[in-house]
Amino acid sequence: VQLGYLSTLALLSDWICFSTASIPDVFEEAYPGRTSDGLIDKFLLMNVLSCLAVTDVIARFGLQRCIKASSVLMAVGAGLRSGLGIVPILFEMLGIRENFTFLDVKVFGVPLFGLPPYPVILTGTLMVGAAQPFFQCTPPLLSAQWFASNERATSTAIALNFNQVGIATAFLVGSKMADVLDGIRWYFALIALLCTLTSIGTFWHFQDLPPVPPSASEIEKLQKGQHNEPPFRVSVKSFFSTPGFSRPLAAFICSIAITNVVGAFIDEVMERGGVTDRRTVAWAGAGFECAIVLGGIILGQYVDRTKEYKKVTLACIALSLICILPLGLTEHQFGQEPVILVISLFMLGFFVGPVQPINAELAVDVTFPGDETAVESVQQFGGNFCSALLVPVAGRAAKLDYTLLPNVPFLESDIRGDVILMMLVTVMTYAYYCGFNAPLRRSMADGD
Repeated sequence: VQLGYLSTLALLSDWICFSTASIPDVFEEAYPGRTSDGLIDKFLLMNVLSCLAVTDVIARFGLQRCIKASSVLMAVGAGLRSGLGIVPILFEMLGIRENFTFLDVKVFGVPLFGLPPYPVILTGTLMVGAAQPFFQCTPPLLSAQWFASNERATSTAIALNFNQVGIATAFLVGSKMADVLDGIRWYFALIALLCTLTSIGTFWHFQDLPPVPPSASEIEKLQKGQHNEPPFRVSVKSFFSTPGFSRPLAAFICSIAITNVVGAFIDEVMERGGVTDRRTVAWAGAGFECAIVLGGIILGQYVDRTKEYKKVTLACIALSLICILPLGLTEHQFGQEPVILVISLFMLGFFVGPVQPINAELAVDVTFPGDETAVESVQQFGGNFCSALLVPVAGRAAKLDYTLLPNVPFLESDIRGDVILMMLVTVMTYAYYCGFNAPLRRSMADGD
């Protein structure tokens, strides 16, 4: 139940973050001078700031209270994004819309019960961005408190990567409901309603701790009173002095940066391969996000059994590098290859996505008995901060086109700058990660 609610809250938070990624032109029509990727970037920046506070807040008030409060914050934020436009929608659903002519009132020529002004949309988005770290930084803590040692990587993968289902939902539902201007009003109202219902369910069902600790390492932490965590700044200093912590952090940052960049510019990526139909782009984007979840579950189960964190991570990073290349490479002899592009996109999701939960668990393992929430807060901070920097850089780099092997007729091709940027990040991460060599302290405590 706890895993289900945490995963659903993560899904909704990233659905909101990327809600306009598949309809950038419609969003810009609704809010001239504003861009979808600009709104996503602001969301990520608020996420980064909230990551700095989430550990100390949870240490003071507990996981249960914080998850409930954050679910309310997200519901209120989603409500602001919907604005008063949800009122006529509810009346239409009840079949009484025509009885209330005041719903057509305009203020300064703008419908009062239409889409809210951009500052209100932005405020609601920032509220959701502030709530999201409470869903994304807590999966390792939830896994440690509720799951056995041979289940933790899988449970963390589900909770940590289920936000990708939210991004997939944004692509599918957004392109279907909001492909015209008036559809955005219904689209945002749907999200607000789902957030409200989920928040109510969270208040009813989300629990704090299980009756019996699920693992030897968790029993040891409870017996020694090690759940009384130090302040976040103290934990961070301790983590970076712990051998082996920085390399899982680098892998996590690489993974989340790549998935966020690809997700933010999925329409441009698909257009390069000749896929221009909005619905097809949406399905491709959804497939990419679902592949992330699937890869996390499958590879997470393997790591749960074998504890081969390093081996699996290096393989995933290497295969991700191969899969990134077709996203921005056009071979002049063959032209656009949409099938290869889509297959590469799905395979990239399958291999790059699991790097996050696997290395979240690895970081917790090497820093045991450290604060699980603090570990994930550092990783989320690093990942989303770098994403916030890389998204605008990648947007500019995508406009740069470089010709490769111009004098070789059968091999001449061109490659986009954003793909070069992602490949460079991947190569650097692989080289750095090869040096990982640290004891798995929590696994030793569990006798694994």
